[in-house]
Amino acid sequence: MKKLMVLALALSVMMITVSAVAQDTMGKDSGKTAAAAPLKNIKGTVKFDGDKASFVADKDQKSWDVMNPEALKGHDGHHVQLSAHVYADKGAIHVMSVKMLQ
Repeated sequence: MKKLMVLALALSVMMITVSAVAQDTMGKDSGKTAAAAPLKNIKGTVKFDGDKASFVADKDQKSWDVMNPEALKGHDGHHVQLSAHVYADKGAIHVMSVKMLQ
């Protein structure tokens, strides 16, 4: 009977430890993603070179690589406002929506 109680206690401690580690890991991953790519509205001009798209911001003339160029098809040379996730460390954006400007 003593062996059974010790085994049950050991199993309980092990399960608590495993669940605590799993919860801690999940919290760290989700926080990095949100902080790494904030959603911003940016005005500028779309440029295509073959299948590769870039976006030049009006504010600072910074050129951004577009991670999903299909979102900007048909807007080559147009002045637009983008809603995009900005990856400053990669010099890239992921376009969520496009609005034509005059």
